[in-house]
Amino acid sequence: MPTKPKRPSSSKPRAVVRDNNDPVRMPNLANLEILVKQLLENLGENPQRNGLTDTPKRVAKSLAFLTKGYKQDIDELLNGALFPIEYDEMVIVRDIDFFSLCEHHLLPFFGKCHIGYIPNKHVVGLSKIPRVVDAFSRRLQVQERLTVQIAHTLHKKLKPRGVAVVMEARHLCMSMRGVEKQNTVAVTSEMLGVFRKQQQTRDEFLKLIRQRGCDGD
Repeated sequence: MPTKPKRPSSSKPRAVVRDNNDPVRMPNLANLEILVKQLLENLGENPQRNGLTDTPKRVAKSLAFLTKGYKQDIDELLNGALFPIEYDEMVIVRDIDFFSLCEHHLLPFFGKCHIGYIPNKHVVGLSKIPRVVDAFSRRLQVQERLTVQIAHTLHKKLKPRGVAVVMEARHLCMSMRGVEKQNTVAVTSEMLGVFRKQQQTRDEFLKLIRQRGCDGD
């Protein structure tokens, strides 16, 4: 017999502030454990059997990790990482691995992100670009919004001549259920500044992200 559901705690977790200044509550792991246990029971499982006794705790911690981007402060992340330099050619960081959760089914989608920008008197530390990708992908997302958020954030913070973002992803909500197409890849893009206005600049970026180099392929 399923155990009587416990009422989640009414104590409010501490709020944090996202980059867009919307307050977001910190994950409540105790409440998440209770809800995962109820989920298992409603699936017809016994959360007390071997193999499932620690599952509610593991799932709660996993969900907190997979949505930790809500706690990221973009200003803090980029603080001190802008450097003055006389360089006005394209900078590209490609093949950035990312993982996210589809907000419609809470199933993962994952793939590669390619980012380019043309500096305007400043460059950003290269490692900060993948960190921005992580900050937005570690949330409940749709790929289209994720692409736009990354591009507009970099454009706002770096104030470059332009930003280009292309994302390629496999969605388990399409592979494991629904249409069940395992080899489908979704591609989204956002072009800002000179990448939107000048086709030659956009074409150069798209050509460069398809070239192989350091990996030897």
